[in-house]
Amino acid sequence: MLTDYHNHLETGTLTLDYLKKFTDAAKSKNIQHFGISEHAYHFYQTADILQNEWVNSRRFYDMADYVALFKQAWNSGIDVKMSIEMDYTPGKHKEMAAFIKAYDFDYVIGSIHWVGDFGIDLKEYIHEWDKRDVFDIYRQYFDQVVTLAESNLFDIIGHIDLVKIFKYVPNDEDFLLEQYNRATEALKNSKTCVEISTAGLRKPVGELYPDRRLLEMCYKKGIPIVLSSDAHFPEHVGADFNQAIELARSVGYTTLMTFSKGERKEVELG
Repeated sequence: MLTDYHNHLETGTLTLDYLKKFTDAAKSKNIQHFGISEHAYHFYQTADILQNEWVNSRRFYDMADYVALFKQAWNSGIDVKMSIEMDYTPGKHKEMAAFIKAYDFDYVIGSIHWVGDFGIDLKEYIHEWDKRDVFDIYRQYFDQVVTLAESNLFDIIGHIDLVKIFKYVPNDEDFLLEQYNRATEALKNSKTCVEISTAGLRKPVGELYPDRRLLEMCYKKGIPIVLSSDAHFPEHVGADFNQAIELARSVGYTTLMTFSKGERKEVELG
């Protein structure tokens, strides 16, 4: 079986016609479990969780419309999972939990895009990388990976080492392995799975998330995986999954985790 759980409609419209372009693409690539996980910051209902100038200018959806779209899809016989990608926000566990519980999500993705006021993956903030200490940013980023896992709010952590997106990487392997180790120690004690995401191949870093050394630690500690493309356009659904599958199998994975209405099931990979 194949999954693609991390996909976005934000570059189009919240309409059945646009959604079908994604689900048709998934079907053409034999992806049996496909889900949409729109960014939570787009919704008015998350205003009490994350606030900053960049996010606030992009908050334009209502969850009622989002839920209605999925009900329309299901009533039309379209098999699509309803999810959300939430910016993990330290100090907002209560608010995040309330939002997650308010909707009947099939699964929930937690991702880290902000280190304080620094949008680490945004082109608008790329100049900040040259002003800041890379080791400090990595340490703070992986601090959040640890507390995200410990919160046990999320089924999947999105692009776990997104922090490498612009190729700013500490030149100290021991330091990196220390961050990977403490992240996986927290994840192995949580319900949170790790996605192998092909999105990094389309970014400046030009490689999969996560780093092979990090994925090897995940495997050794029994942390389940899913496959995701993080598609923002229909043509990116399932993109480069051959590379994701090859990486997964090369470190020892033979199974994936699937989700339906919060219930999980382990299935054979591929």
